[in-house]
Amino acid sequence: MRKQFIFYWLMLTASGLLAQPPAGNYNANSRFEQLGASLPTPNTTRTASGAPGKDFWQQRADYDIKAELDDEKRKITGTETITYFNNSPDELKYVWLQLDQNLFEKNSINATSQNNSIQNQMSSNAVTGLNAPSSVRGSVAGDFSFKITSVKDPKTGQPLKHTINGTMMRIELPMGIKTGQSYAFSVDWNYFINEYYGRAGYEFFPKDGNTNYFIAHWFPRMCVYDDVNGWQHKQFLGQGEFTLTFGNYKVALTVPNDHIVGATGELQNANQVLSAEQLKRMEKAKTATRPVLIVSQEEAEKAEKGKPTGKKTWVYKAENVRDFAFATSRKFIWDAMQIDQAGKKVMCMSLYSKEGNPLWGQYSTMVVAHTIRSYSKYSVDYPYPVAYSCHASGGGMEYPMISFNGGRPEPDGTYSEGTKYGMIGVIIHEVGHNFFPMIINSDERQWGWMDEGLNTFVQYLAEKEWDKDFPTRRGEPQFIVDYMKQDAKNLVPIMTSSDNIMLYGPNAYAKPATALNILRETVMGRELFDYAFKEYARRWAFKNPTPADFFRTMEDASGVDLDWFWKGWFYGTEAVDQDLVEVEWFALDTQNPEINKAEAKKQAEAKRNTVARQRDKDYIKESVVDKNPDMKDFYNTYDPYKVTEADKKKYDTYLASLTPDERKLVESGVNFYTLKVKNKGGLPMPVIVKMQFEDGTDSVARFPAEIWRLNDQNVSKVITSKKKVVQWTLDPYREIADIDEESNSFPRQPAQPTKFQLFKSQGFQRGPNPMREAQQSQQPKTGQQGGAKN
Repeated sequence: MRKQFIFYWLMLTASGLLAQPPAGNYNANSRFEQLGASLPTPNTTRTASGAPGKDFWQQRADYDIKAELDDEKRKITGTETITYFNNSPDELKYVWLQLDQNLFEKNSINATSQNNSIQNQMSSNAVTGLNAPSSVRGSVAGDFSFKITSVKDPKTGQPLKHTINGTMMRIELPMGIKTGQSYAFSVDWNYFINEYYGRAGYEFFPKDGNTNYFIAHWFPRMCVYDDVNGWQHKQFLGQGEFTLTFGNYKVALTVPNDHIVGATGELQNANQVLSAEQLKRMEKAKTATRPVLIVSQEEAEKAEKGKPTGKKTWVYKAENVRDFAFATSRKFIWDAMQIDQAGKKVMCMSLYSKEGNPLWGQYSTMVVAHTIRSYSKYSVDYPYPVAYSCHASGGGMEYPMISFNGGRPEPDGTYSEGTKYGMIGVIIHEVGHNFFPMIINSDERQWGWMDEGLNTFVQYLAEKEWDKDFPTRRGEPQFIVDYMKQDAKNLVPIMTSSDNIMLYGPNAYAKPATALNILRETVMGRELFDYAFKEYARRWAFKNPTPADFFRTMEDASGVDLDWFWKGWFYGTEAVDQDLVEVEWFALDTQNPEINKAEAKKQAEAKRNTVARQRDKDYIKESVVDKNPDMKDFYNTYDPYKVTEADKKKYDTYLASLTPDERKLVESGVNFYTLKVKNKGGLPMPVIVKMQFEDGTDSVARFPAEIWRLNDQNVSKVITSKKKVVQWTLDPYREIADIDEESNSFPRQPAQPTKFQLFKSQGFQRGPNPMREAQQSQQPKTGQQGGAKN
């Protein structure tokens, strides 16, 4: 309903309409106050701007490792010499190492802290696994923990006293390592490899009797000692990943001589482990624009049928990395393609068995190359010489320069669209982890979102650059709604320690990625966000940032106050739920009798058009006044809505009293709309409203989140328009993850029905596989090895 108001009243009270004072006590001040004491106090190590300070330091650990794979026993035996450099201001009398394989001990914290129960019907595997670590797939038969056989000083040969505490080992030093000094010690160990469980292990193929190995967290690794935590030696429980120290690696891997190996770093002895033909193909890959097959599928299938005749040792070197992993098998097809990234040559490669084709040959290495280019644009240039994608049985896991990725077609070579895009997405994600956290080296054991969330966000950008219509799973605000509308008892803040997070995927991956996307598109804008995000990556490349360093850098480099956003999205669990309660329509009372009396007549006629009056036209054939004209007087012919000369004179006098600007406003015909919006969810966000006009056009108005700073429960906002608005819609492009769209329209739009489907009793089938259906219709098949070529 439109309401008219007098022009002078508008002039006197316009400021009140535009900014209503709060009534009552609200949380607005606390929501928009600075984080303050919630963040660590800045110092000369980590500054208030979010940058490393002049006294910033971090440790370094160099590794010299020799290890051998026993393919028959599925066992690794190794020896390593670690040289630890103390750059801290503290003298260290002992050091801590991570023994991640001890996750699989029967009495580990991971195993004994799991919740489980007895069901009425249980498989033997389920019963066997009742007291096993939940992160191990299937039954657990055997001990996969580290066996430490020696810890000693390699110069003197003297043993070093050491204590194993779960997944951690303390080594006591003969004398403290002073600031600026280093100390070398050696460790010998062995362990039996577990079945692949998503992070590392083996996959056995019964058909050909061969095994693919994806080997990670396979050697005792240094814990981080830093200015934030001292020693970071939180136990490894399976969910909170790894906190690691940068260093240089020299690794010699002895495997059966018919195996192909891929690993962190550059291969040092290619002439000894590769054939002349393979070396020739590697040279060709350096100038190719499509992946070149180093080992073809035909050659890999031939190797599957053979037996090793001896051993080979593959030697790798990697500089300034925080970890080392490798993959090895006689089943591997191998393709490669070199790209130029900001003047640096990067060899992009894939290792996959025939079970991965045709998908892997067509896509994997091309996706690796795309990921390197895309992530470099948004963060820092990729600094390493190689990047591998290896085909594991499922899931995905990342390590410096190498990742293990799932995505497998059906045995007949066909695959669904979901399989294809799922594989491309996981490769982008895991290769992207080279940047977060392999280069921007966050503490994954404590803050899962700093690697998973940031990486998922850039993955979202890279997926769109791969294919504008990529069916991305995470990043769009609407995709996080179902998580954010859950019962509060199931939710924890993003700023929760990794091992304590419920619903890890939505919390550590999707919600922070969504938050960053909202920052980029809605709160900050792309230019300000991209500059600040890239500055964060530049500042903290090869260093170990904390959440405070990220929060502060994003504000410092953009000039945008984001403390309210960090509080709501990262420290809280409230949802976004804006309710467009009411829209009041006002128009200036122009005092023009032509307009006012015409509108009054129209309204009066509408009120008189009752159902009784409509029926009386036929029911009352003739009234008394109709029969007797002498019953009429002045009022039977008087028209109160007729414009008189007196009306015109009064209007002319009114116009003459106005200034030119006031007269222009009066004659503009502008409509004034007061929007009343309620914050039902609690999380303050920008107010975005779409106006659909009477003439079929539309427009969008945007108001920053600070609109809630004085009243975080209810706000009102006046919008002016020459056109009449017939429909109002909050968050029309689903930008802010509003959990209830039905309250976003005014007038309210009818709810859509929830549809159900009838089906026959044969049962449901899985989603369609159009590729298989096409092949069954004898349409052309896709190539079996995609883009790779000899």
